[in-house]
Amino acid sequence: MSNKPVKKVVIAGGGTAGWMAAAAFGKLMGKQLDITLVESDEISTVGVGEATIPTMVFFHRLLNVSEKEFMQATNGTFKLGINFENWRDVNEDYLHAFGVTGKASWAAGFQHFWRKGKDKGFSGDFGDYCLERVAAEAGKFQHLPNNGLSYAYHIDAGLYAKFLRQLSEACGVKRVEGKIEQVNTDADTGFITSLTLAKGDVIDGDFFIDCTGFRGLLIEQALHTGYEDWSHWLPCDSAIAVQTQATQAPIPYTRSIAHQAGWQWRIPLQNRVGNGLVFCSKYLSDENAKQLLLENIEGDTLNQPRVIKFRTGRRLKTWNKNCLAVGLSSGFLEPLESTSIHLIQQSIVRFIKLFPAAGVQQCDIDEFNYQTNFDVEKIRDFIILHYKVTHRNDSEFWRYCRNMEVPASLAHRIALFKETGRMFREGDELFDDSWQQVMIGQGLIPEAYHPIVDSLSDEELKRMLLQLKNNIARTVDNMPSHEQYLAQFCPAH
Repeated sequence: MSNKPVKKVVIAGGGTAGWMAAAAFGKLMGKQLDITLVESDEISTVGVGEATIPTMVFFHRLLNVSEKEFMQATNGTFKLGINFENWRDVNEDYLHAFGVTGKASWAAGFQHFWRKGKDKGFSGDFGDYCLERVAAEAGKFQHLPNNGLSYAYHIDAGLYAKFLRQLSEACGVKRVEGKIEQVNTDADTGFITSLTLAKGDVIDGDFFIDCTGFRGLLIEQALHTGYEDWSHWLPCDSAIAVQTQATQAPIPYTRSIAHQAGWQWRIPLQNRVGNGLVFCSKYLSDENAKQLLLENIEGDTLNQPRVIKFRTGRRLKTWNKNCLAVGLSSGFLEPLESTSIHLIQQSIVRFIKLFPAAGVQQCDIDEFNYQTNFDVEKIRDFIILHYKVTHRNDSEFWRYCRNMEVPASLAHRIALFKETGRMFREGDELFDDSWQQVMIGQGLIPEAYHPIVDSLSDEELKRMLLQLKNNIARTVDNMPSHEQYLAQFCPAH
C-alpha cells in the first residue's frame, strides 16, 4: 500500500485515549519516532471512565509506571470487582469478582464440582470460593505475594490524562494546542497527509491516531470508514454523570445498580464518588433520568449532571489506510464491565506489535482488524449476557432484553452452560472465569455436571469445598481494611 517508512506519528485528540497512546509510543518507541499530540483546550473529553479491569496493572508494568505515584496522582482506590444489584431480579445481588473461583480439574471447571455439591446440600454460594469476592465483600485489600490477588483501579480519568501527559512529555512527545479544522488526504491514495488547525498551523505525519471521541474526525469524517450498529442488542443510548462528595470510606468494588430502563454506577475514589446513570431513551427521558439519578446518590453534588449520548457498535475498520481509531472513535460498548480503557490499551499494544515501520501494508491492517474484531465481539457478547439472562420482568425495557435475539455465538454459550455446565475460553478472549460468575449470578444454574466429578466421594467433595472456603477465609481475615491499606500505601495528596 505504501513504502513510505513511518517516522512521524500524529495523535489527534487528548483525553484518556490520546495520552495513553502518547505515553506508550513515547515510552516504548520514543527513540525511533517523532510523536506529536494535537489537543484543543476548547473541546472537553467524556472523562467518566473511572473504573478499570486488571489488564491495566500489566499495561502500567509495561510502561514502568510507579503504582503508588499513579494512584496518588489520580486519587485512586483498588477494585476487586463489580457488585450487580437488582440485575438477576429486583432486590437480588451478586458480586462479579476478578480472579479465579474454586479449583478446576483438567476435564471440568470448578462449577461442575460446585453444582454437584449444591445437589448434595453442602455447596455455599458460588462466590464463597473466590478470594477476590470474599475480600471485596469484607472491605479488605492487600498486595499478596506472587500476584495472589487480582485487582484493578478506580481513578479520576481527568487526572489520569494529566499524569500520562507528564510521562509522555518526559519521553519527548510534543503537544500542540489547537482545534483541528481540516483533515487533508492524498488524492491518489486516500491516505491522510496532514491536519490543518483553526489557527492555520499544518501538522503533517506518516501515521495518524484518531482519539477524537465519538466524532471520529479522522476515521469517519475524513475516511468514511462506516459503523456497525449494535443498539438492537445493547439498547442503552444515553448516560448522565455527576460527582458527589464521599460520605463513607471507599469500598474496593464498583456498584452497578439496575433500574427500570438501565443501570446506575457508583465508583468510589479517595476524595469523591463518581456516579452515573446509563439508560435507554426509548423508555426514559433525559429529565426523568436526571431526577432518578439525583434521587439515588449520596453526598452533595460537586458538579452539574451531564448528559452523554452514544450509539453502541463499532467502526467497520479500526485501522483504515494510515489511520488507527483508538477509544471512542473506534466504537462504543457501554461501560457495564469497565472495558473501555482495556480496549484502548489493547489497540495501542497490538499496533506496536504490528507497527508499520517500513510502510503501511494491507496484511498488517487485516491482521489488526481481525484480532480487534475478535476481542470486541467476545466482550460484546459478555455484556449482552447481563441483559439477556435475567429474571426481571417488571418493565418494558427488561421484557425487551429478556426476549431479544442475541448473537449466535452468545446463544450457543448460554445453551451449552445451561444444559451441561460446560464453558470454554476461546483463544485469547478477555473474560474467562467471569462467564461462570455472571451466568450463575444472573440465575442461570447448570442442569447437569461433568461425570468426572463423581470420581470424588461425597465426603471428599465436601472436604474439598470446605477447605477452599476456609483457606480463603483465613487469607481475608489477615488482610487490612481497604481504607487502612490506602492510607498506608497511597494516601491522596
